[in-house]
Amino acid sequence: MPGTTPPPTSATRTRSWWGWGWADAHPDDAECAAMGALIPGTLAHPLPVPRVRDLDIGRPAVEPPAGLAHLVATGPQERAAHAMGKAYRDVARALRGRPGRIPDLVARPTEEREVADLLDWAGERQVAVVPYGGGSSVSGGVEYRGDAHRAVLSLDLTAMGRVLEVDAVGRAARIQAGTLGPSLEDQLRPHGLTLRHFPQSFEFSTLGGWLATRAGGHYATGRTHIDDFVQSLRVVTPAGTSASWRLPASGAGPSPDRLFLGSEGALGIITEAWVRLQERPTHKASASLAFTDFHAALEAVRAIAQSDLSPANCRLLDAGEAALSGASHDGSAVLVLGFESADGPVTARLGQAVDLARSHGGRRGGVDGVDSADTDAAVGAWRSAFLRMPYLRDGLARMGAVAETFETAATWDRIPGLIEAVRTEVGEAALKASGHPATVNCRLTQVYPDGAAPYFTVLAAGRPGDEVAFWDDLKAVASDVLHRHRATITHHHAVGRDHRPGYDRQRPDPFSLALRAAKGALDPRGILNPGVLVD
Repeated sequence: MPGTTPPPTSATRTRSWWGWGWADAHPDDAECAAMGALIPGTLAHPLPVPRVRDLDIGRPAVEPPAGLAHLVATGPQERAAHAMGKAYRDVARALRGRPGRIPDLVARPTEEREVADLLDWAGERQVAVVPYGGGSSVSGGVEYRGDAHRAVLSLDLTAMGRVLEVDAVGRAARIQAGTLGPSLEDQLRPHGLTLRHFPQSFEFSTLGGWLATRAGGHYATGRTHIDDFVQSLRVVTPAGTSASWRLPASGAGPSPDRLFLGSEGALGIITEAWVRLQERPTHKASASLAFTDFHAALEAVRAIAQSDLSPANCRLLDAGEAALSGASHDGSAVLVLGFESADGPVTARLGQAVDLARSHGGRRGGVDGVDSADTDAAVGAWRSAFLRMPYLRDGLARMGAVAETFETAATWDRIPGLIEAVRTEVGEAALKASGHPATVNCRLTQVYPDGAAPYFTVLAAGRPGDEVAFWDDLKAVASDVLHRHRATITHHHAVGRDHRPGYDRQRPDPFSLALRAAKGALDPRGILNPGVLVD
C-alpha cells in the first residue's frame, strides 16, 4: 500500500554544528568543570563553545548548477555543519577552530533524478561529492581530506525522507535513504510494524547512512546489523543506476546489494531500499546480574549466546564501565539482559538466561517487565547513560580530556586476551604520552555463538592544544593490538578515513584488486567520497 503520511518536520530544536546531537542538550560550563575534575591533568576551565563566525570560511570555489541551484546552500552555517562527523577528533578540532576542509556547497536533493544530475555536474567540474547522511559518522566518513579536487559538495539526502510503500503481507517497506530514524519509525507505526534497528545514533542518522556503513543496532543477538534487513537497493552511480530485485533470498551469483552495503558512498549513492520489517513488540522483560569475576561473566555471556534464547539485550559492562554508567558502585561487572516479543510473554526465557548467568557466578538484580512493577535500577541507569554519553564526551573534550570509544569483534577464544591487551597497552601508551593515567573500560555490545563485539571507552587527560594527535597515537596502538589478535578494525562504525590503515591490513589482496576495479568502473572520475575504502 502506498505511503501517504509525510515525514514529520520539527524546527523546535537546533542541531549542534560542532558536537553531538541537540545544541541545547550539551553540558554547561559548571558540569564540564565538574567532570574534568575527575580526570587528573585536564584544563582548569572549559574551552569556549566554538562559533561559526570565528572560522575562516571563504567563498565557494564553484557556483552551483543553475538548474539545481534551488537545492544548494552556500551559507557559512550550513557549510560548517557539514564539514565533519561527530567523532572525538572532530569535536576536538572544532573546539580549536581547526575543522579542516569546509565543503563549498551543501546540496539537498528531493528525488533520485536530482541526485543523478548532481553527480553528472560534479563529474564534469571535478567536484568531490561526500554523502552526509545524518552526519553522525565517527570514523572520518563525511569529510574531505586533501586538495585533489577543485571543490567539495556535501550531499545531504534528508529531504528524501519518506516511507514510499508498505507491504503488510510480506512485512517489508520501500523507504527513501534520507529518512532519519525517528521519522522512519513514526511512518511505520500506523502499520503496526517496525524496522527494529536502533543504533545509538538513531535520532541523528538515516537509513541510507546505516546501509552505507553496515551499521549495527542496539540489539545484542539475532539481526544486529542493517545487512540482515535488506531486500533490495537502488543506488545512483556515475555509471548508471543499480536497482536490484526485491527477493526473500537468492543464490544467483554474488549479491549486487553486498557490493554497496558498507561502500560508504565511494561506489554510489543509495537512494532507496526495500527493508524487512516485523511486528512491534508488546511483551518485554529485563534483568541485571552482578559478577565479581569478569572472566566468569564472559563465560556466562558465551553460554547465553550459544543457547537458543536470543535475548534482545545481552550487554556486559566491566567494573569500570558499570561504575561510569551508574549500574554498579561496588567494583562488580554487570550483565544487562533484555527480552521482547510481539507474540507472547518472555519472562520464561528471561528466567532461563538468568539461571545460566547464575550458574557462572552472577548475582541477581531486579526485573523490569510488562508484568512486573519491580524496577531494575541498574538497567535504568545503563539506559540513561547510554543516551547521555555522547553529550558528556563533548563536555569532557571542552576540558581538554580525551573521551572516546572504539569497537571490534573477535572469536570467543581470542576475546579474553584481546580485552586484556587493549586495556594494558592503550593505558600504558596514554601514561607515557601525557604523564597521567588513563581509564580504559570495556563492554560487550553484540554477542554471537562464535564470538563477541567488545566496545572500549578511553578517558585520559590530553595534551593541551594537541588533543587530536594524542588520540591518533592511542588509536594507532589500539589498532595494532586488534590486528595482532585478528580482531576486526571495526564492528559497526565503518571504515571512513580514520580506519583506512587497519582496513587495508585486514582485507585480502585479491579483494583489494576487485574493489579498486569496481571503484574505477562505477566512479571513473573519482569524485565519490575520495579517500574512503580505496584510493
